[in-house]
Amino acid sequence: MNELQLLGPRACGDACGQAVLKASAEDFQVDEVLDIPLSGQGEHLWLWVEKRGLNTEETARRLGKAARVSQRNISYAGLKDRQALTRQWFSLHLPGKDNPDLASAEDDSLRILKQVRHSRKLQRGAHSANGFTLRLTGLDADIEQLDARLQQIKQQGVPNYFGLQRFGHEGGNLFDARQFAKRGDLPGQRNVRSRILSAGRSYLFNQVLAARVAQGTWNTAQVGDLLAFTDSRSFFPAGEEQCSDPRLAILDVHPTGPLCGAGETTTAGETLKLEENIFSGEQLLVDWLVAAGMSHERRILRLPIGGLTWHYPEPDILQLEFVLPAGCFATVVVRELVDLLPAGPTETPCVF
Repeated sequence: MNELQLLGPRACGDACGQAVLKASAEDFQVDEVLDIPLSGQGEHLWLWVEKRGLNTEETARRLGKAARVSQRNISYAGLKDRQALTRQWFSLHLPGKDNPDLASAEDDSLRILKQVRHSRKLQRGAHSANGFTLRLTGLDADIEQLDARLQQIKQQGVPNYFGLQRFGHEGGNLFDARQFAKRGDLPGQRNVRSRILSAGRSYLFNQVLAARVAQGTWNTAQVGDLLAFTDSRSFFPAGEEQCSDPRLAILDVHPTGPLCGAGETTTAGETLKLEENIFSGEQLLVDWLVAAGMSHERRILRLPIGGLTWHYPEPDILQLEFVLPAGCFATVVVRELVDLLPAGPTETPCVF
């Protein structure tokens, strides 16, 4: 499947040009933002780790080997892929044990920047945001048009699509999800099961968002919507009064779309009709997700871009800095700017 099928239309029009992302790991830098005060005491050792050329699971294995603890005693908030320079937290459960010597885990690809004890383990999804520094190289674009586009997305945000990396190479994760749905089955491996369930669920969300983008309603509230704050998992219905809430204009409140699963939605009107229409066209996938135990949730349709700044270190390089809520994709921000060219045979997708 191609990009348009997996995501949907751009909100801002055609790309302003083309560029390369991740010609090197340093071109895609990510810092987890964790708003948890660490006590300095407890049976969990939290590690602030910088890695390059390693994904999160590989890093966890190296830390576990050095600390001589099993993988079930190692936790992290989110996944970061190999082809990037990332800084993220891990926690090791060490009841009754002193801090281990982790020197054997470190080399040019992994550095432990900080160690802090805490009373609880790090939970998945515990980080509140991710800070990004991206360098787009080999830039071939109309700079005046690109600057105008950057101002536009700074003010209005971008569609909060799940990025292509969620679906695997050429949509392979979604293909696997459809095959398991046809058989009414699930893979035995937990990580594979999670990956293909996420792909199916993300695809359905993207289809709803794509329809809203095509309608021009992805960034506005309509009666029958369920609205949510940027960093909240709770939502509230939109009536006439809520549709003119000034917090919509300043990107504090957003319309939401469905993350498919068991449970009734309380959307109404045109919003409900659109969501039901899209789900009815994918009934096999919907039924499979419900049978797998997924619960109905909501995700904001509009992605606000925090602290967006940019400059041009060289005429053919654009450097971007911004912050996104956890679970959102930097690549969908870049997609509204330029078409991406392949970085080379070693390029791999990033998941954040």
